[in-house]
Amino acid sequence: MVLLTTPQQQTPLVTWEKLPDDFILPDDPVENILQHPLADALTDALGAANRIQPEMLIAANFGIVANINKKTVVKAPDWLYVPRVLPVAADVIRRSYTPNIEGEAVGVVMEFLSDSDNGEYSIRPTFPYGKLYFYERILQVPTYVIFDFYEPTLEVRRLENNQYILQEPSSGRFWIPELKLFLGIWRGTRLGLNINWLRWWDEAGNLLFWSSEQAEAERQRAEEERQRADNAIAQFEAERQRKEVFAAKLRELGIDPDAE
Repeated sequence: MVLLTTPQQQTPLVTWEKLPDDFILPDDPVENILQHPLADALTDALGAANRIQPEMLIAANFGIVANINKKTVVKAPDWLYVPRVLPVAADVIRRSYTPNIEGEAVGVVMEFLSDSDNGEYSIRPTFPYGKLYFYERILQVPTYVIFDFYEPTLEVRRLENNQYILQEPSSGRFWIPELKLFLGIWRGTRLGLNINWLRWWDEAGNLLFWSSEQAEAERQRAEEERQRADNAIAQFEAERQRKEVFAAKLRELGIDPDAE
Protein backbone atom coordinates (compact mmCIF):
# COMPACT_ATOMS: atom_id res chain seq x y z
CA MET A 1 0.00 0.00 0.00
CA VAL A 2 1.35 3.43 -0.96
CA LEU A 3 1.03 6.16 1.63
CA LEU A 4 0.48 9.70 0.47
CA THR A 5 3.23 12.14 1.30
CA THR A 6 2.41 14.26 4.31
CA PRO A 7 1.84 17.89 3.31
CA GLN A 8 4.25 20.41 4.79
CA GLN A 9 2.79 21.45 8.10
CA GLN A 10 4.02 23.49 11.01
CA THR A 11 5.22 21.42 13.92
CA PRO A 12 2.15 20.79 16.07
CA LEU A 13 2.12 22.10 19.63
CA VAL A 14 1.63 19.03 21.81
CA THR A 15 0.84 19.24 25.51
CA TRP A 16 -0.16 16.54 27.94
CA GLU A 17 -3.25 17.25 29.98
CA LYS A 18 -5.44 14.84 31.91
CA LEU A 19 -8.83 14.40 30.35
CA PRO A 20 -11.47 16.41 32.24
CA ASP A 21 -13.91 14.30 34.21
CA ASP A 22 -16.82 15.75 32.24
CA PHE A 23 -15.25 15.05 28.84
CA ILE A 24 -17.56 12.86 26.77
CA LEU A 25 -15.53 10.05 25.25
CA PRO A 26 -16.53 8.92 21.76
CA ASP A 27 -18.82 5.92 21.87
CA ASP A 28 -18.21 4.59 18.39
CA PRO A 29 -19.63 1.14 17.64
CA VAL A 30 -17.19 -1.73 17.27
CA GLU A 31 -16.58 -2.14 13.55
CA ASN A 32 -16.24 -5.92 13.70
CA ILE A 33 -17.41 -8.41 16.33
CA LEU A 34 -14.01 -10.15 16.14
CA GLN A 35 -12.11 -7.14 17.51
CA HIS A 36 -12.88 -7.84 21.15
CA PRO A 37 -12.10 -11.61 21.00
CA LEU A 38 -8.79 -10.87 19.26
CA ALA A 39 -7.78 -8.32 21.89
CA ASP A 40 -8.96 -10.48 24.79
CA ALA A 41 -6.94 -13.44 23.51
CA LEU A 42 -3.73 -11.39 23.45
CA THR A 43 -4.23 -10.24 27.03
CA ASP A 44 -5.40 -13.64 28.23
CA ALA A 45 -2.18 -15.34 27.07
CA LEU A 46 -0.03 -12.74 28.85
CA GLY A 47 -1.99 -13.21 32.05
CA ALA A 48 -1.82 -17.01 31.87
CA ALA A 49 1.97 -16.74 31.50
CA ASN A 50 2.23 -14.38 34.51
CA ARG A 51 3.59 -11.62 32.30
CA ILE A 52 1.23 -8.89 33.49
CA GLN A 53 2.38 -6.75 36.39
CA PRO A 54 0.23 -4.36 38.48
CA GLU A 55 2.07 -1.29 37.17
CA MET A 56 1.29 -2.13 33.54
CA LEU A 57 -1.64 -0.87 31.52
CA ILE A 58 -2.99 -3.34 28.97
CA ALA A 59 -6.33 -2.47 27.45
CA ALA A 60 -8.55 -2.77 24.39
CA ASN A 61 -10.42 0.03 22.65
CA PHE A 62 -9.14 2.40 25.33
CA GLY A 63 -8.64 6.12 24.86
CA ILE A 64 -5.14 7.65 24.64
CA VAL A 65 -5.17 11.42 25.10
CA ALA A 66 -3.04 14.26 23.74
CA ASN A 67 -3.67 17.96 23.44
CA ILE A 68 -2.63 19.16 19.97
CA ASN A 69 -2.72 22.84 19.10
CA LYS A 70 -5.04 23.35 22.08
CA LYS A 71 -7.48 20.69 20.90
CA THR A 72 -8.08 17.47 22.82
CA VAL A 73 -7.48 14.40 20.65
CA VAL A 74 -8.44 10.90 21.76
CA LYS A 75 -7.59 7.72 19.85
CA ALA A 76 -8.67 4.28 21.05
CA PRO A 77 -6.47 1.54 19.56
CA ASP A 78 -7.84 -1.98 19.48
CA TRP A 79 -5.07 -3.09 21.87
CA LEU A 80 -2.39 -1.17 23.74
CA TYR A 81 0.44 -1.73 26.19
CA VAL A 82 2.03 0.75 28.58
CA PRO A 83 4.91 -0.64 30.69
CA ARG A 84 4.32 1.54 33.75
CA VAL A 85 1.51 3.83 34.83
CA LEU A 86 0.86 5.74 38.03
CA PRO A 87 -1.72 4.07 40.27
CA VAL A 88 -5.20 5.49 40.70
CA ALA A 89 -7.31 5.46 43.85
CA ALA A 90 -9.12 2.22 44.60
CA ASP A 91 -12.51 3.80 43.94
CA VAL A 92 -11.46 5.43 40.67
CA ILE A 93 -12.08 3.81 37.28
CA ARG A 94 -9.48 4.76 34.70
CA ARG A 95 -11.42 6.21 31.76
CA SER A 96 -8.48 7.16 29.55
CA TYR A 97 -4.71 7.54 29.59
CA THR A 98 -2.54 10.61 29.07
CA PRO A 99 1.15 9.72 28.58
CA ASN A 100 3.87 11.58 30.49
CA ILE A 101 1.57 12.83 33.25
CA GLU A 102 -0.15 9.53 34.16
CA GLY A 103 2.82 7.28 33.51
CA GLU A 104 5.27 6.25 30.84
CA ALA A 105 4.88 6.51 27.09
CA VAL A 106 2.71 3.96 25.28
CA GLY A 107 4.90 1.02 24.21
CA VAL A 108 2.73 -0.87 21.73
CA VAL A 109 -0.51 -0.15 19.87
CA MET A 110 -2.41 -2.54 17.64
CA GLU A 111 -5.19 -1.91 15.16
CA PHE A 112 -7.28 -4.67 13.59
CA LEU A 113 -7.99 -3.64 10.02
CA SER A 114 -11.50 -2.32 9.50
CA ASP A 115 -13.67 -2.20 6.40
CA SER A 116 -13.99 1.58 6.52
CA ASP A 117 -11.49 3.98 4.93
CA ASN A 118 -8.07 2.54 5.77
CA GLY A 119 -8.02 4.74 8.87
CA GLU A 120 -5.28 2.56 10.33
CA TYR A 121 -2.92 3.91 7.63
CA SER A 122 -4.09 7.52 7.76
CA ILE A 123 -1.36 10.18 7.94
CA ARG A 124 -3.79 13.09 8.08
CA PRO A 125 -1.76 15.84 9.85
CA THR A 126 -4.72 18.00 10.83
CA PHE A 127 -7.54 17.59 13.33
CA PRO A 128 -8.84 14.98 14.07
CA TYR A 129 -5.51 13.47 12.83
CA GLY A 130 -4.92 10.09 11.23
CA LYS A 131 -4.08 7.09 13.37
CA LEU A 132 -0.67 6.45 11.83
CA TYR A 133 0.22 10.14 12.13
CA PHE A 134 -1.00 10.27 15.74
CA TYR A 135 0.93 7.17 16.84
CA GLU A 136 4.08 8.07 14.90
CA ARG A 137 4.38 11.85 15.26
CA ILE A 138 2.42 12.71 18.40
CA LEU A 139 2.66 9.72 20.75
CA GLN A 140 5.82 8.31 19.13
CA VAL A 141 4.78 4.77 19.99
CA PRO A 142 7.79 2.46 19.38
CA THR A 143 5.75 -0.39 17.89
CA TYR A 144 2.63 -0.09 15.74
CA VAL A 145 0.89 -3.31 14.65
CA ILE A 146 -1.80 -3.59 11.96
CA PHE A 147 -3.53 -6.96 11.62
CA ASP A 148 -5.93 -8.03 8.88
CA PHE A 149 -7.50 -11.25 10.18
CA TYR A 150 -9.30 -11.99 6.90
CA GLU A 151 -6.29 -12.12 4.52
CA PRO A 152 -4.57 -12.75 6.96
CA THR A 153 -1.68 -10.28 7.02
CA LEU A 154 0.33 -8.83 9.85
CA GLU A 155 2.36 -5.61 9.61
CA VAL A 156 4.68 -4.37 12.33
CA ARG A 157 6.19 -0.89 12.20
CA ARG A 158 9.07 0.23 14.39
CA LEU A 159 9.88 3.85 15.12
CA GLU A 160 13.33 4.72 13.80
CA ASN A 161 14.52 8.33 13.64
CA ASN A 162 10.97 9.53 14.33
CA GLN A 163 9.57 7.57 11.40
CA TYR A 164 7.84 4.20 11.17
CA ILE A 165 9.78 1.51 9.31
CA LEU A 166 7.97 -1.62 8.17
CA GLN A 167 9.65 -4.68 9.70
CA GLU A 168 10.45 -8.03 8.12
CA PRO A 169 9.29 -11.16 9.96
CA SER A 170 11.54 -13.97 11.11
CA SER A 171 9.97 -17.34 10.31
CA GLY A 172 6.63 -15.57 10.02
CA ARG A 173 6.87 -13.84 13.41
CA PHE A 174 7.84 -10.40 14.60
CA TRP A 175 9.95 -9.60 17.63
CA ILE A 176 8.23 -7.10 19.96
CA PRO A 177 11.03 -5.69 22.17
CA GLU A 178 8.70 -3.96 24.63
CA LEU A 179 7.21 -7.30 25.66
CA LYS A 180 10.24 -9.47 24.88
CA LEU A 181 7.99 -11.75 22.85
CA PHE A 182 7.37 -12.77 19.26
CA LEU A 183 4.02 -11.98 17.66
CA GLY A 184 2.54 -14.02 14.83
CA ILE A 185 -0.60 -15.42 13.21
CA TRP A 186 -2.09 -18.72 14.34
CA ARG A 187 -5.15 -20.45 12.94
CA GLY A 188 -7.32 -22.28 15.42
CA THR A 189 -10.35 -22.29 17.68
CA ARG A 190 -11.06 -20.29 20.82
CA LEU A 191 -14.48 -19.72 22.36
CA GLY A 192 -16.02 -21.50 19.40
CA LEU A 193 -14.38 -19.18 16.85
CA ASN A 194 -12.18 -20.84 14.25
CA ILE A 195 -10.30 -17.83 12.85
CA ASN A 196 -6.85 -16.35 12.41
CA TRP A 197 -5.61 -15.19 15.81
CA LEU A 198 -2.63 -13.17 16.95
CA ARG A 199 -0.48 -15.26 19.31
CA TRP A 200 2.62 -14.72 21.43
CA TRP A 201 5.77 -16.89 21.43
CA ASP A 202 8.65 -16.55 23.88
CA GLU A 203 12.32 -16.18 22.96
CA ALA A 204 12.75 -19.96 22.78
CA GLY A 205 9.86 -20.28 20.33
CA ASN A 206 7.35 -21.68 22.83
CA LEU A 207 3.74 -20.69 22.26
CA LEU A 208 2.16 -18.85 25.16
CA PHE A 209 -0.98 -20.75 26.05
CA TRP A 210 -4.36 -19.16 26.55
CA SER A 211 -5.79 -19.80 30.01
CA SER A 212 -8.21 -22.38 28.54
CA GLU A 213 -5.31 -24.20 26.86
CA GLN A 214 -3.29 -24.05 30.06
CA ALA A 215 -6.20 -25.49 32.04
CA GLU A 216 -6.60 -28.28 29.48
CA ALA A 217 -2.86 -29.01 29.57
CA GLU A 218 -2.98 -29.18 33.37
CA ARG A 219 -6.01 -31.47 33.19
CA GLN A 220 -4.17 -33.76 30.80
CA ARG A 221 -1.09 -33.78 33.05
CA ALA A 222 -3.26 -34.64 36.06
CA GLU A 223 -4.94 -37.41 34.04
CA GLU A 224 -1.56 -38.80 32.97
CA GLU A 225 -0.33 -38.74 36.58
CA ARG A 226 -3.51 -40.50 37.71
CA GLN A 227 -3.04 -43.08 34.96
CA ARG A 228 0.56 -43.66 36.04
CA ALA A 229 -0.58 -44.06 39.65
CA ASP A 230 -3.30 -46.51 38.60
CA ASN A 231 -0.74 -48.48 36.56
CA ALA A 232 1.63 -48.60 39.53
CA ILE A 233 -1.16 -49.85 41.80
CA ALA A 234 -2.19 -52.46 39.22
CA GLN A 235 1.41 -53.60 38.86
CA PHE A 236 1.78 -53.85 42.63
CA GLU A 237 -1.45 -55.85 42.89
CA ALA A 238 -0.36 -58.21 40.10
CA GLU A 239 2.97 -58.77 41.86
CA ARG A 240 1.18 -59.43 45.17
CA GLN A 241 -1.10 -62.00 43.51
CA ARG A 242 1.87 -63.67 41.81
CA LYS A 243 3.59 -64.05 45.17
CA GLU A 244 0.43 -65.51 46.74
CA VAL A 245 0.12 -68.09 43.95
CA PHE A 246 3.80 -69.02 44.34
CA ALA A 247 3.41 -69.32 48.13
CA ALA A 248 0.36 -71.55 47.68
CA LYS A 249 2.33 -73.91 45.41
CA LEU A 250 5.12 -74.11 48.00
CA ARG A 251 2.63 -75.10 50.68
CA GLU A 252 1.25 -77.85 48.40
CA LEU A 253 4.81 -79.23 48.32
CA GLY A 254 5.01 -79.09 52.11
CA ILE A 255 7.27 -76.08 52.14
CA ASP A 256 6.52 -73.19 54.47
CA PRO A 257 7.09 -70.01 52.39
CA ASP A 258 7.26 -67.96 55.61
CA ALA A 259 10.01 -70.03 57.18
CA GLU A 260 13.37 -68.36 57.41
